[in-house]
Amino acid sequence: MKNNLSTFGEMPCGESAYRIEIAAGGLSAAIITYGAAVQELRLMGFDRSLVLGLNTLEDYIVHSPHFGAIAGRVANRIAYGKFSIDGVSYQADQNIDGTHTLHGGAEGFGVRNWQIEDLGSDFVTLRLESGDGDMGFPGNMIARCRYSITEDQGLRVELSAESDAPTLCNLAHHSYFNLDGEGDILGHEIMIDAGEITEMSDALLPTGNLLDVGGTMFDLRELRQVSIGKADGSLRYDHNYCLSRARVPLRRVAKVRGAGIEMDVLTTEPGLQFYDAAKLATPVSGIDGRTYGANSGLCLEAQFWPDAPNHENFPDITLRPGETYRQITEYRFSR
Repeated sequence: MKNNLSTFGEMPCGESAYRIEIAAGGLSAAIITYGAAVQELRLMGFDRSLVLGLNTLEDYIVHSPHFGAIAGRVANRIAYGKFSIDGVSYQADQNIDGTHTLHGGAEGFGVRNWQIEDLGSDFVTLRLESGDGDMGFPGNMIARCRYSITEDQGLRVELSAESDAPTLCNLAHHSYFNLDGEGDILGHEIMIDAGEITEMSDALLPTGNLLDVGGTMFDLRELRQVSIGKADGSLRYDHNYCLSRARVPLRRVAKVRGAGIEMDVLTTEPGLQFYDAAKLATPVSGIDGRTYGANSGLCLEAQFWPDAPNHENFPDITLRPGETYRQITEYRFSR
């Protein structure tokens, strides 16, 4: 066993889960194979983790709301779990109140034990096989997640997937960031370079309409405190920001600033889900002995737009045989 690889625990099926430490320059991360999740992320000279994480595999299995995980096959929501491909209708697992699908179903990629395919001191590649009919999705899929630490103190997330039949694919990295390593994120400043969001119903499902953020509390095109949009407690951020209509070359789309650390978010993806973790309430202590309550972290999930297969005007998430799904997202840190 390599020096940066250790056993993290045993899955209910008896399979071992592992923990991998990677580092370069001033940034280090701990990755666990359960959910292909980032458990810890630390910047040299700062003694607390920049992401929320848990201490044991059992805590992840029982209590994790996708802390640092890879969500899939389809991140975010599918209304009523229903979709069609080439005229054929499918029913995905309805894991939200028995009605809608979230993050690929109750046994989606974020709660599966991925396999280590390759690793080094500054990277790890994980692999997951998902069979035809898994959570209601067609096609045998092979997905890969490669985490690496870049020279400019960045965590690079490269996701890829292939399928032997037409299917849906929309993966997303789901870390909860807190750049102060304590307290909540309401005092963080945030910028998202998007002029529109997808209009959401009360069930947090897209209506199909796009809303101009101008003049609203959703306008984050200039840095401002998260708390400004929540002054009376009525606004909760769990919305998709429309960055583009298709995948594009890697570009900066967001910035977050804490008391002393900044994070730039770069991605190839056309959407960015901003989630403020307003309902977070984890009953066990996490990394650094922290207790995670409401707004303890924020998520910036690069992905395609939610419920895409049910809206013809949304970017298509169909993956066909012979094609390769590829996403690159980077989170870069500075003091």
